[in-house]
Amino acid sequence: MVCRIEQADQQPEANAPAPAPQSVAYREYGSPQEAHAPLAAETALAITYNGLSQAVMMVSPGNLEDFIRGFSITNDIVTGLDEIYDIRLSHFPQACQADVQISSRAFWALKDHRRQLAGTSGCGLCGVEALEQALPQLQGLEPTPLPPVEHLQGLRERIEQAQLMARSSGALHAALYFDEQGEVRLCQEDIGRHNALDKLIGALLHAGIDTRLGFTVVTSRCSLELIHKAVRARLGTLVSLSAPTALTVQWANKHHLNLIHVPHRSPPRIYSPV
Repeated sequence: MVCRIEQADQQPEANAPAPAPQSVAYREYGSPQEAHAPLAAETALAITYNGLSQAVMMVSPGNLEDFIRGFSITNDIVTGLDEIYDIRLSHFPQACQADVQISSRAFWALKDHRRQLAGTSGCGLCGVEALEQALPQLQGLEPTPLPPVEHLQGLRERIEQAQLMARSSGALHAALYFDEQGEVRLCQEDIGRHNALDKLIGALLHAGIDTRLGFTVVTSRCSLELIHKAVRARLGTLVSLSAPTALTVQWANKHHLNLIHVPHRSPPRIYSPV
């Protein structure tokens, strides 16, 4: 069976913000009346590096270049934005193809890693390889000061004001950057919590903002993968609205990442440094 995707007539701007939520019809139980509600958009994104297919994932269709930059850094495909030479996006109905050109060093490292994965598939070592990806060796951070507690006051309300898309459609995670004065500088939203942080990291690095200053907030559960991304992106402080796991705290302390949880009705809790 051949599957063909026709290219869309309208080509969005390369790193355009997410489009407005789509209005979708519905009706309530017991009522014949039709109503409409705005719902978050999503699209399939396929990423290739130097022609080699790497990943296909569902993302919110906005700030895709920022996402690719952040994804490339936090998944250890490149060590810096200077190893990303070009990003070309081809848009289709409900899908997008990203062709990324990276340095020879990064590409050979990526191919070698994929070759190792293929080589272990039949020898019983694939589980070890998977564990190495789940618990990778990371370069620790230089310790940085914690943000003043007053910068965390009213945090949930300020996040709600910054999440413009979620206020209309819901179903979106957010990652935000607060500067040294405690003001929101950047807010990225996505259906995926990893995607939102990758978009924010890509935007921060592309803008040349020192990620060691200020602090980054995630509205989602603070998983170990988010710690990996924060350390690889050299963030100084990660603030979560949900409680971290014990392992997450251990890794934050081990790598000198400031980790703060802001509960609903209690003062902020500093888990790292202790």
